[in-house]
Amino acid sequence: MVELLSIVGVFLAIEGALYAGAPSTAKRLALDISQMDEGVLRRAGLVALCVGVGLVWLVKG
Repeated sequence: MVELLSIVGVFLAIEGALYAGAPSTAKRLALDISQMDEGVLRRAGLVALCVGVGLVWLVKG
């Protein structure tokens, strides 16, 4: 449970840094994402999922 909360904390910190450091870029990304095809978003999500699981696997060994 501690690891899950740590992961959520890191995610929120990175997302917060994006919004605090480059709010116009964050707004533009949100607009671009809202206009993307669902299939493209699904594939991007699957790629991100695989990369994330792969990174955790590499780190945890």
